[in-house]
Formats: sequence, structure tokens, C-alpha cells
Amino acid sequence: MIVLGISGSIAAYKAVEVARLLLKAGARVRPVMTDSAKHFIGETTLAGICGEPVISDMFAPAQGGEIHVALGAEADVVALVPATAELLGALAQGRANDVVRATALGAACPVIAAPAMHPRMWSHPATQRNVRTLAADGRVVLVGPEDGEVASGESGLGRMSEPSAIAAAILASCGDRDLGGTHVVVTAGPTVEDIDPARFMSNRSSGKMGFAVAARAAARGARVTLVAGPVSLGTPTGVERVDVRSALNMRDALTDLLAEDRNGRAADVVVMTAAVADYRPAEPATEKMKREGVSDRALQLVANPDLIAEIGAARQGDSPYLVAFALETVGGEELIAAARGKLQRKRVDLVVANQASDAFDRDDNVATLVTADVAEPLERMSKMALADRILDRVVACRQR
Repeated sequence: MIVLGISGSIAAYKAVEVARLLLKAGARVRPVMTDSAKHFIGETTLAGICGEPVISDMFAPAQGGEIHVALGAEADVVALVPATAELLGALAQGRANDVVRATALGAACPVIAAPAMHPRMWSHPATQRNVRTLAADGRVVLVGPEDGEVASGESGLGRMSEPSAIAAAILASCGDRDLGGTHVVVTAGPTVEDIDPARFMSNRSSGKMGFAVAARAAARGARVTLVAGPVSLGTPTGVERVDVRSALNMRDALTDLLAEDRNGRAADVVVMTAAVADYRPAEPATEKMKREGVSDRALQLVANPDLIAEIGAARQGDSPYLVAFALETVGGEELIAAARGKLQRKRVDLVVANQASDAFDRDDNVATLVTADVAEPLERMSKMALADRILDRVVACRQR
């Protein structure tokens, strides 16, 4: 059973979607609200979605004693969605002046909080001090916040994570940890190849697929290192992040990670979701190129190293298990044939094949999992769900 605690933030409406996703996954959801949350979302809506009465009274009758004690003892997870600055402060200071705070403080299970607030509130020293206290106590796990637009129209770090990411983290906290003891390296996002100090070449990759894989691998018990190109995404909970810019930067990071990690062994699994540029300018200009007096300009490009092929060629036996992505503009049998060609040429174990129109700028995806023997087409699903399907295949193959 999951206790869904909702506090007073404009992001409270997203809690309904979180509840829907949890119910779709088969969970029982008990909704709990603060009085201030009622200004943003109706109890009738939440009760209708969850199929459970909303609890907002600290002194509501409960079997066996106080309601917050009963909820905290029965819950598998207490999820605070959204978690305001005031709520984080209350948890850090041990205040229990309403049913949401009291349930979280008295919980005998994992507590997950999804912060949501204006960026200036998130960056305030008091908020950051409370976040550090919660991290040191080890009793509350934060999901987010993310960098993006908030209700005021301003942008910055403070936006609540998307419902799919929050629901995945909640479910993972009471799910299997079948990747325990495994070091997973994930690449994500685009690379940027500089033309001059003001211009660059890149692509449309958002990084969402790679960040989803990293988040789910960490939730399933893996030690995860995420090598990320330039993206505007918050680091998933429990993930170590290495930021890079160009293909050559990413190559250097991977070389270091695959040689030997800080525990004295190389990565066990590598998932290459990054959209690495095939080419880069041969000689980036040191000053901004001007258009005055120049009617045409040719840009000489040179090939970037093929990072996946390099890792495949350097593998010793079947380690690390190597997952590649094949983003194509063809579909059907042509897509599968392109994936199989990549599988063989680059010596990888699994190719996730999809079309550009299905992948870019979306929170969901349609893909086919291609191995030497099988091509498994999947229905459209969230990128978090697809990440789990990929990791399911990784686990199954590595156990053979």
C-alpha cells in the first residue's frame, strides 16, 4: 500500500496523474492531504481516482489508534507529491503538525519526496540546509526537482519531476533489486561539436531515454554512472553523473570508466543511448566567423570516433554487456535489418531500434528489442517503462 501525501503547491494537480500511474501498476493508493492542498485539488477528484477516502484530519478515527500511526505502519511507501519547501523543512526539523507530516515522520517504510517550488525558494540557503539534513539522516529520498518552467513563467531548478518519473521511483522503492552489485554505465543526450565560439553542431536528443535507464537501473540496485551530454534534466536519485560536451569528451569519460572504476573493476553493463555526432568541424574557428564579405562558406567535417564500435572491439569475451540504440527513419523489416547490421558490425549484445519520429521530444517511445536471435516489437510506453523492459532483457541475458 502506498500513502500519497499531497501538500499545498500548484503542482498538486500532477499528484492525480501519479496516483493513476500507481493504480495502473496494481498498487493500492491511500490519499492524504494537508489543508493547504485543498486550495489546489479537490478531495472528490482524488477519492474518485484512488477509490479510497481522502484523509486530511489528524484526529480521524482509526483502528488500533491514531490515523498517522496506522498509516505509517501499514504503508510500503510514503510518497510526498508535491513536497513544498515548508514540508521539507518540517521533516528536517521533526515537526508533525498535520496528518501528512506526522505520517511521514512515523513511517516504518521508505519515504519519497518530490520537491516543487519556485527556483529562488529551492536555492535559498535554508532550503538547501534542510535538504542536506534530510540526506544526512537518510530517511527521505528526493526525486527531483528539475530545471524548467514553473507556474510563474520563470525557469530554473525547482520544477517538480514528471509524474512518470515519480511513479517509477515510488514503485522501485518496493520492487526487486535484481541489479544489486552491478555497475551500469549509461550515456545520454546529444553531443555538441563547436564550429566557432558562438556556434555549434548538435541534434534533437533530449536525453530522456538515457536518464530513464539510469534512474531505473539505480532503483533496481545498480551502481550507475551517467555520462550526459548537454541536457536540461535533473540527475536521477542515486546516480553518479559525469557531464561532457563533445564526442571526444564522451570518449575520454568512457575510457576512464571502462578501464577500472574506483572499486577496482570495470563496468558490467554499458547502455549507449546517447546520440553522438558522427562528424565534427575539422578546425573550429577561434573567433566568431563573420558573414560580411563572404557569400558562401564551406565547412570541412571529419568523422568522430565510433564509440560503440570501439567498446565492442575492446571487449574481453562478453564483458561488459553492451546495449546500443539504432535510431532510424525507416520502419518494419528495414528497421530490424538496420539493427541487426549494427549488432554484428559493432559486436553488441542488444540493439534497441526505433524511428526518429517516435523518440525525439517525447516522454514515451516505441521500440523493438533486437538480438542475434529475436526481434521483439514493443507497444508504445513511457520511457521509464521501456527502460525497465531493456533492463529486464539485460538481467535475463546475464543470468544465462
